[in-house]
Amino acid sequence: MKKLFVISAVGAAVLLSACSSTQLFKSQAPAREPEHAANATMLAPMVEKRENFVATGYAVISVQNHKNPAQQRLLAIRASKLDAYRALTEQVYGQQLDANTTVSDMTVVNDTFRAKVEGIIYGAQLVSITPVSDDTYETTMSLDRAVVQDLRRLYLTQLAMRGR
Repeated sequence: MKKLFVISAVGAAVLLSACSSTQLFKSQAPAREPEHAANATMLAPMVEKRENFVATGYAVISVQNHKNPAQQRLLAIRASKLDAYRALTEQVYGQQLDANTTVSDMTVVNDTFRAKVEGIIYGAQLVSITPVSDDTYETTMSLDRAVVQDLRRLYLTQLAMRGR
């Protein structure tokens, strides 16, 4: 009889991050500190590391859903810009990961990963849109650190409002 084990990577990550959370942040918020002050303490180390957040997105021209080559190029430029926005969103808010591994007879039978990114980005500067080959566009965008702090504050405020 085969035993089936399901290992949740998300659950393990939560347990591990709870054990090491004090190492990730410069200071631990006191128990009586207001929630918004604790969130600000948590955000500070992540934002202080760099002046600007830079992200690059890519898109292939030939896979764009249009018959006209010029329109395909325009769609690829748009898709590469959206991919760059997605990459900025990952840097600002992080990525929600959901992963499951099924093991049977000590052999991995199934491995499933899902990633979700959610957030609002404004104030991003378009750095460049460049063809990197005959069939690919690359878009680079930049986001100022001050804007990142504002975006995170807005996000935390929205989360707090949902919880009420």
